[in-house]
Amino acid sequence: MKQNKWLVYGVSAIALLVLPIILQGFGNAWVRILDTSLLYVMLALGLNIVVGYAGLLDLGFVAFYAIGAYMFGLLASPHLSDTFEAVKAMFPEGLHMPLWVVIPAGALLAAGFGVLLGAPTLKLRGDYLAIVTLGFGEIIRIFLNNLDHPVNITNGPKGLNQIDSIHFFGLNLGKPLMVGGFEIASVTLYYYLFLVLVIFSIVISHRLELSRIGRAWMAIREDEIAAKAMGINTRNLKLLAFGMGATFGGVAGSMFGAFQGFVSPESFSLMESVMIVAMVVLGGIGHLPGVILGAVLLSALPEVLRYVAGPLQAMTGGRLDAAILRQLLIALAMIIVMLLRPRGLWPAPDHGKSLQQN
Repeated sequence: MKQNKWLVYGVSAIALLVLPIILQGFGNAWVRILDTSLLYVMLALGLNIVVGYAGLLDLGFVAFYAIGAYMFGLLASPHLSDTFEAVKAMFPEGLHMPLWVVIPAGALLAAGFGVLLGAPTLKLRGDYLAIVTLGFGEIIRIFLNNLDHPVNITNGPKGLNQIDSIHFFGLNLGKPLMVGGFEIASVTLYYYLFLVLVIFSIVISHRLELSRIGRAWMAIREDEIAAKAMGINTRNLKLLAFGMGATFGGVAGSMFGAFQGFVSPESFSLMESVMIVAMVVLGGIGHLPGVILGAVLLSALPEVLRYVAGPLQAMTGGRLDAAILRQLLIALAMIIVMLLRPRGLWPAPDHGKSLQQN
């Protein structure tokens, strides 16, 4: 049994390593879809800590994604040097922070904002908590959109551009790499970096789930009053859940800023938060394989459907807009899945046993 398990792991690892090389032959757009999917997997894993483990409904999770992206944009672009003379005096060529600074900075900054969000919401549950977190996400987006005066920090709706690509060990992920006469595209290099971060995130999430902290979160999710009666410090554990989940969002956001080379408030709308929640619910709340599956499907499906919506639009003589048709197909797919699999595509094995017994 153990040999079969390691065989599956080995085949999966080889497939993940070879997949972008194969897709690169069909065009870099397919590899870019993979890159985006990996970023959403990181976001879904972070939200799963808050929603799946601790049972705290968070509709403003995209705020941490935005915080990480803007943090990287400010640390790896000429914006601060061009705006502030003091920064220009210290960094004449602009801020160009290395990867080893960016990832911890994004994680810590987002975690700080996660605790800041969690502190005033400790006594809220259900719909009330959802409304507060939704408001937090919108506040962050509005701040980013308006912090261009009187002091220009975020450059407002114009966003931050000229953001550096990621460099480490002399390797520039923004440029193709030649290996033995074979060219590895920039998007493929980013894929491998994102894959390492996703695997690291999965390991952390898995260890958290099996730890005392994870079991305490699940006790709070099932019955907070009973958990408190058993001596669990619900206040600190809720704050820890918000902080840990936000950490994943901050790292994913910083990678998004480097990958795109441009960030603006439009990328962090309420719809993004809703989609991340849908990924967790659609895949299976609290179950890591299900959350990963839901994130991959919901992030890749809209891009894949671009190739389906075009021919369908042509069949109707152009009377249907391709973008609207694509959204319609995604919505229909989600409705069908929720009707047929109300606990998600790949739910946790133990989840819902008490409901079935009753």
